[in-house]
Amino acid sequence: MISLLNGIVRSISQEKAIVEVGGVGLSVSITGPTSANLNLGASVQLFTTLIVREDSLTLFGFLDDESRSTFELVQTVSGIGPKVALAIMGAHTPDSLARAIAQEDIKAIEKVPGIGRKGAQRLILELKGKISDFGGAERLQSHQPLWREQLTSALVSLGFSAKDSDSAINAVLARYAEDGTDPATVDLSELLKKTLQNGRRG
Repeated sequence: MISLLNGIVRSISQEKAIVEVGGVGLSVSITGPTSANLNLGASVQLFTTLIVREDSLTLFGFLDDESRSTFELVQTVSGIGPKVALAIMGAHTPDSLARAIAQEDIKAIEKVPGIGRKGAQRLILELKGKISDFGGAERLQSHQPLWREQLTSALVSLGFSAKDSDSAINAVLARYAEDGTDPATVDLSELLKKTLQNGRRG
């Protein structure tokens, strides 16, 4: 199972990116918001799920682990396959989807192309309770290494939004991955300096 890619973006469209990893170009299905965050020729880290079918192998990529996990979770709902699950992730963040399910907001879910009213009702019915335990920043935070928590906290105190600090940290991680460096072994002040060079305050 391919669950993480670190490589260079060689091609981007609304629905696909080609990421070069070790001289091999891998085609990855992505959402529109993910596509908007990629830059041609830049390094990227994607959390991936490989879907195996009789006639195809399809790799789906996300900018964070929570989105990838939510993508996998929504496919446990009857009638939702990878294509609709990807459309859901294109229209919602894990948090906004968890909120819509908790509040039984059918309208917010049925705006996803290909899901419809019945699909939205089924999604709420089958995921209510599951996704609230699962979604949200607290869950994500608890699985982060200490150095990343400290780095995020430092960036937020310098005026970065949580999303921008995450993007900046991921960019630095991709660089370290290319060099084969474990960020846990790098001094926090050095990590902060590198992240500030890459990031932008939103």
